[in-house]
Amino acid sequence: MNNIAEGFERKSNKKFSRFLDISKASAGEVRSMYYSAEDLKYVDLERAQNRRNTAKHISGGISGLMNNLKSL
Repeated sequence: MNNIAEGFERKSNKKFSRFLDISKASAGEVRSMYYSAEDLKYVDLERAQNRRNTAKHISGGISGLMNNLKSL
């Protein structure tokens, strides 16, 4: 969320798109961290899957916004 806000404040679609890309990559990192957290027994399978799915959904939304910016 912070990367998206920072990119938006740059007042340039090109710069905003760059920060959206960073945000999307961060969502991938979160998914990866939940695999590690699950393996280390910090979270149970159901919670890890739920949070990975949420991060994947957010990543999809970011992709949609990136595609929308490309069409402007």
